[in-house]
Amino acid sequence: MRPDQGAPPPVDRASIRDGDRVLVIDDEPDIAELVGVTLRTAGYSVEVAHGGKEGLALASARPPAAVLLDVMMPGLSGLQVCDALRQDVATATTSIIMLTAKRATSDQVEALRRGADDYITKPFDPDELVARVETALRRGRKLREVSPLTGLPGNFEITRQLEALIAEPVQSFALIHADLDSFKPYNDRYGFLKGDDSIRTTAEVLLNELANIETKPRFLGHLGGDDFALLVADEATEEVATRIVTAFDAVAPSLYDAGDAQRGYIEVRARDGGAGRYPLLSISLGIATTRRRRYSSAHEAAAVATEMKEVAKLHPGSTWRLDRRGGP
Repeated sequence: MRPDQGAPPPVDRASIRDGDRVLVIDDEPDIAELVGVTLRTAGYSVEVAHGGKEGLALASARPPAAVLLDVMMPGLSGLQVCDALRQDVATATTSIIMLTAKRATSDQVEALRRGADDYITKPFDPDELVARVETALRRGRKLREVSPLTGLPGNFEITRQLEALIAEPVQSFALIHADLDSFKPYNDRYGFLKGDDSIRTTAEVLLNELANIETKPRFLGHLGGDDFALLVADEATEEVATRIVTAFDAVAPSLYDAGDAQRGYIEVRARDGGAGRYPLLSISLGIATTRRRRYSSAHEAAAVATEMKEVAKLHPGSTWRLDRRGGP
C-alpha cells in the first residue's frame, strides 16, 4: 500500500443487509469469537450463542439467514439443534453449516442427513469459511425466491425479468397473467391438498406449452395462489394463449371425481345452507403486449395484463383477452 492511499475503508455497517445475518452457535468461546470476527470482517452481521439452548432462543426470536453450528456441544448437541431448527417454521429454510472435527466423518454424514446444508472442518481456513457462508446464503436466497408449491420463480424474479424487458431500447414482448376460474369452490369441495394439486397441474400445463415455442423470452413465474405470469415474444402471443386454454381444458376433468367430471359441475354448500353450482375449473388469460404501446414500468404492464384477465373472466370457460389499445 502506498503512503498516500491511507488505510482501507471500514465496513459500512449501515449497508449490511439483515437478510445476510449469521448466527454462530459454539460452546467454545475462542472458536465462536474467531468465527464471528472472520465473518464480520467480510461484512456480515453476526450474533454468537455459547450453547444450543441459547442458539435456539436467538434463532426463534430473530431467524437468521445462516447458522454456523458446532456438532459437539454439552447439553443440546449440534445435531439436536439442527433437528430443532428444521422443525421450526421460522428457521425451516435457514442455511445450516456444521462445524465438525477434521476426522469426524460420521458426524458430517449424520449432519447432512438431518438437514444441514454443508459442513466445515476444524481448524478451518478463514477464506474457506467465508466462501462456504457466501455459497450457503446465495443458495438460500434462491430457494426463498421460488414458490415452494410449484418450484417456479416468485414475484421478485418475475419483476426483475419484466423490468429487464422494459429497459430494452426496442420492446417486443407479451406479459400474460393466468388465473384459474372457480378455484375457491373447488378448494372448498375437495380440500386444500387437491387445490394444491390443481395449481401444480396448471404449472405443468403452462411449462409444457412454453416448451413448445422456440422464440424468446420464454419465462414462467408463480405469482402466488392460482395466479401465474408468463413472458413470451410478442409474435408468439396468440399461439401460446390458444395452446394453453386448449391444454388446460383437456386436463381439467382429471382433477375431479368421475361423477363430478361427468356432470361438468360441482355443488358447494353456501353459508345460508343452500348449494351453489360451479363449472369445472377453467383458465383465464389477460395479455399486455408491446404491439401498440411502450411500457414505462413493470407496474404499468402488470396493471394492463390484470385488467385484461378480469375482462377474460367475464366470459365462461377458458379464454384469453389481449389488450389492443394504443398507448398514451
